[in-house]
Amino acid sequence: MNETWQQANWQAPAVLRSRVRGCLLGGALGDALGYPVEFSSLDAIRAAHGARGVTSLVPDATGVAGRISDDTQMTLFTVEGILAAHRREREKGIGGAAHQLLYEAYRRWLVTQQQPGPDGTLAGHPGPDRPLLAEPWLYARRAPGNACLSGLHQPYVPDTGTPLGGFGPVNPNAKGCGAVMRSAPFGLTGAPADRAFDLAARCARLTHGHPTGYYAAGAFAALTAHLLAGDSVEGAVLRILRLLARHPGHEETTAALEQALDLAAEGAPSAARVERLGAGWVAEEALAIGVYAALAEPRVTDALLLSVNHSGDTDSTGAICGNILGARYGDVSLPHPWLRQVEGRDRIAALADDLAAECHRT
Repeated sequence: MNETWQQANWQAPAVLRSRVRGCLLGGALGDALGYPVEFSSLDAIRAAHGARGVTSLVPDATGVAGRISDDTQMTLFTVEGILAAHRREREKGIGGAAHQLLYEAYRRWLVTQQQPGPDGTLAGHPGPDRPLLAEPWLYARRAPGNACLSGLHQPYVPDTGTPLGGFGPVNPNAKGCGAVMRSAPFGLTGAPADRAFDLAARCARLTHGHPTGYYAAGAFAALTAHLLAGDSVEGAVLRILRLLARHPGHEETTAALEQALDLAAEGAPSAARVERLGAGWVAEEALAIGVYAALAEPRVTDALLLSVNHSGDTDSTGAICGNILGARYGDVSLPHPWLRQVEGRDRIAALADDLAAECHRT
């Protein structure tokens, strides 16, 4: 990491660790809030849970509350890939492998979608750089995105360094939110925001080849990097709008974020305003809804609930909002009675601590 960047953005280790933890735990909490009502209309959510909709963690179709979905699963495998890349560079002096190591991490996530649990085979065997394969709770198929599945079934295509404005080699028309919802960890490494943007966008292209699909992922990583460094949510969004403007094909992502800023400035947050941003199934809408909820509601619990009470991809918008809030305010800001119910909470916190320790060495 650049020494000047480190000095300019130095924070007390406890604050930094709290924000890294907060980002991953907050994302899991938002995911768990939204997962049981994904695919439900707002009217159906209110009919099932009252006039205010979801007001806390509610059971899924199996009767269990607090379960995470593919959003958190893939986010954790993103962390695993980042850790492998950092350790390889630190221990062996070999850099530039992050793109391939992230692909390999996502392929391990794909293993968890194809079998019921760890089986000890070569493909599914955990090791020092692949510990998540040993976690039975991650072997759950909870509506994974089609582009993620189809993209990862294809052979690895090396990152050629082609301009990000072009179409990716995989799923060139895919701009669903499956690349955005897994990309927060790229902003937690301490790298400058433009580098977080670049790596997240390139790794998004492993599955999502439409410019909006990967620019929204890059923008989310850059947003997280600015929040980790202490910026406000609004300030971070304004910074990434300037960053996006450098890239041809940014217009859909930029327009969605600008609309989120405008709606938040209007006051009186509501589900109706959320739905003016879309349903969250596509990349720019999911990012905009997460940003809007984080901006419009001053209380963390209210922002999380706003992000999941709408018709659409509620687990993804909840996860993105939770990532944002946790990175901004730290894990101490999260509602701990809810957090205690989240599936895999202790393992997620431990992985966050590993990420903070590895990427923020003094």
